[in-house]
Amino acid sequence: SVAQHILRKDLKKDEIREKFVHGVESVASHQQMFWIVVVAALVVALAVFGWSSYTRRQTAKASAALDDAMKIFQARIRAPGEPSEPGEVTYVDDKNKFTDSERKFLEVAGQYGRTRPGQVARYYAALSETQLKKFPEAEKNLKQLDSSGDENLAGLARFQLAGVYDQEGKGPQAVDLYKQLTDKPTVFVPKPMVMLTLAGHYRKTDPAQAAKLYNQVKQEYPDAAEQADQGLELLNAKS
Repeated sequence: SVAQHILRKDLKKDEIREKFVHGVESVASHQQMFWIVVVAALVVALAVFGWSSYTRRQTAKASAALDDAMKIFQARIRAPGEPSEPGEVTYVDDKNKFTDSERKFLEVAGQYGRTRPGQVARYYAALSETQLKKFPEAEKNLKQLDSSGDENLAGLARFQLAGVYDQEGKGPQAVDLYKQLTDKPTVFVPKPMVMLTLAGHYRKTDPAQAAKLYNQVKQEYPDAAEQADQGLELLNAKS
């Protein structure tokens, strides 16, 4: 899943620790300051270690909570009376499933909002809200992620927000976001995916523009040609 891809990234090295070590090496060369530096080093090292350990603990807790929420989001919908496997999370309708997943994801985002799993939880809360057609709530969470400073999460949030705008009938706003993403794609929102989605938007309102995008995808991104051909078939079926 997207969440697993994001969470798989290694944490960056602690810049505070690196700057501190370089500073100690420089100052410690002056013998008269040696013991002052040693004492300062111990104090700062303890503070940095405590902060880093706390961050790691919070991230681990957030990751576990996110996994629990994902089990709800990905739960199987079973027929009434159909048994579930031992330990399996199941639902008999989408509304209850996504209501529960929204609540759980928002709890994770609220408690661990500064961690990567907490941010991912906010994204999935917005996905749950979109399924429930709670569009204003989804917009709020996605806009918060869009301004988070994380390029990959921001791209995902912008792409999903465009889809929300489409469902709300805000076509011009959706197109504007899709074009932004076309100009500046990200790892998780590649350009051909955006072009295909924008072409899907244009299928109803501007078939000529949709056909142009589908053919452009076929020419520039052979790996996505099959999806482009499917879109063109849908266009031809309507004409």
